[in-house]
Amino acid sequence: MSKREVVIVTGASSGIGRATAVHLAEFGYDVGLTFGSNEAAGEETARRVRAAGGRAEVRQMSLGDPASIERALGGLIEAFRGVAAFVNNAGTLALASFTDISLADWRGVIDVNLTGSFLAGQLIARHMIETKTPGRIVNVSSVHEAVPLLGGAAYCTSKAGIGMLTKCMALDLAPHGIRVNAVGPGETATPMIGVAEGEDIMGRRRPETPLGRPGTPGEMAGAIAYLLAPEARFTTGTTLFVDGGLTLMAAIGNQRTIMESMRQGEVTNGNS
Repeated sequence: MSKREVVIVTGASSGIGRATAVHLAEFGYDVGLTFGSNEAAGEETARRVRAAGGRAEVRQMSLGDPASIERALGGLIEAFRGVAAFVNNAGTLALASFTDISLADWRGVIDVNLTGSFLAGQLIARHMIETKTPGRIVNVSSVHEAVPLLGGAAYCTSKAGIGMLTKCMALDLAPHGIRVNAVGPGETATPMIGVAEGEDIMGRRRPETPLGRPGTPGEMAGAIAYLLAPEARFTTGTTLFVDGGLTLMAAIGNQRTIMESMRQGEVTNGNS
């Protein structure tokens, strides 16, 4: 791009957010980024963005606090005098049995992952409309937008909500020239699941995934960059699942059981 555009990436102190911020700086963006509680990690991401050639501004943001969202994102918009792209990445992961999860924990996950993303996206969209900016928004969802997890009632519901929120945002914002999409990562090697940054995960076998391994933050960053790029200008309202083929596997375990039964003579006369 001839002039550096501004992108804001939330939750950029590690994992997918950090990888996305640095990748987009390499791609020609200046980057506003937020962190939750680890200021040093947020500043480290900013250092890497600057090393990649981009300007970086950092703000603390608590996605469960509407005032914090307004203060952080408003501050970044003011610092850059605008924003052209937004990566709604910050979120939380919590797992608990449906019968055990408390109302407070349920609300905590929904408030952060869904309500917080709604408020952040709304603030950015309003600014884009006011400034007549043909912007792009990418919400970071999850493969569990579509595929449930044991103990995932709150988390999966919040991500399913992100999928529908993305569609509704895309419809409402299209007349203003604003595209909205989501990325649905599968298992990704990030600190959220206990993987140290830079750890080699290619040897981690995942036989129930067609590509047989977890994804990397860089692979998710590449997908996000595509959805922000001119090449995706005819794409809006969709979730791009980047999951190594995990969503293809729903019937495979049962199919293997049936085929094994047939080999053992448990299924006869063409019945299954």
